Amino acid sequence: MSPVPNPAASSSAPPPAGSSALVHQPIIIETQDLRKVYRTGFWLKAAPPSLKQCSLEIYKGETFGLLGPNGAGKTTLLKLLLGIIRPTAGGATLMGQPAGDSETKANIGYLPENPYFYDYLTGWEFLSYTAGLFGIRGIEQRRRINELLDLVQLDMRSASKKQMRRYSKGMLQRVGMAQALMNDPEIVFLDEPMSGLDPTGRYQVREIILSLKEQGKTLFFNSHVLSDVEKICDRIAILDQGEIVCIGEIKQLLGNPDYYKVQGKGGSLDILDQWLADITFANGYWHGTLYGNPFEFMATARLMNATVAKLAVAKPTLEEFFMEQIQQRRQRRTDADSQRPAVRKLQKKKKKRTLSKPVAG
Repeated sequence: MSPVPNPAASSSAPPPAGSSALVHQPIIIETQDLRKVYRTGFWLKAAPPSLKQCSLEIYKGETFGLLGPNGAGKTTLLKLLLGIIRPTAGGATLMGQPAGDSETKANIGYLPENPYFYDYLTGWEFLSYTAGLFGIRGIEQRRRINELLDLVQLDMRSASKKQMRRYSKGMLQRVGMAQALMNDPEIVFLDEPMSGLDPTGRYQVREIILSLKEQGKTLFFNSHVLSDVEKICDRIAILDQGEIVCIGEIKQLLGNPDYYKVQGKGGSLDILDQWLADITFANGYWHGTLYGNPFEFMATARLMNATVAKLAVAKPTLEEFFMEQIQQRRQRRTDADSQRPAVRKLQKKKKKRTLSKPVAG
């Protein structure tokens, strides 16, 4: 499956019928040819680029997921957008202002992958401290903390009586989510918000993200949990070795295959063989892949007294699509690298011939 071009690319033409309503929203985050090279050692030797010519456009109110293997550059991109580090080249804007602008930061929430907490504090004390950093005090502070504790589903007893060193990973993640939302931010950045959580914790964090989405917040997060990304995000981008591999809406990227997965029982095996590929049998049902017309197949099934229990479009999962994109990109890179020695050898040979050519009189 080939990468899909960025549907957020600016254009004066109106969007096609049926396209996402997101294109009508203003762009709230934008990067242009963003590049980051870290320098290490005494001589500040340049390491391979962590980010290469990264260009993104993210719309106000959308939930955007950034996917990629470890070391792909996801956290580097997040830190560039937050103004924690500076780019080597290119630029980024948030809400029309350069990344790192102090006024813009007041409207941003951030939960890092491995947050550090003053674990001798209770959750309430930590959130009070966070509120004070934003100038939220008195009655307003208590009201805001209560609202956030309700939102992240952290009970009052644990928040006010228990030190955070006694919190579980899920409880710490909920406190971290609450501090990221203390200033009622317009943009929320979440770096691996579901990392290390059990299924219950993942479900709770997912519900929090969905509630923020209903409030119209712009959410930008990295995640390895692709099943959750598929349920939450409006659009995604896949990043590998510092480069954007593809970007777009999940429905657009996964496409609409013209074949179906079918499950049923009964009927004639000889007739099923004419319609279905890869027929298998399990738990009293036959399973197969249908490439023909589903309505004609259903009519044939009724004629041969077969019961069709399931007939569904066979879309790839986001995980399958992700692995396919990464593998295709790396194979192209391997093929290109294998051709370079031959090209260099040919160039060297041509150069020798040119040097050995006699000079005219």
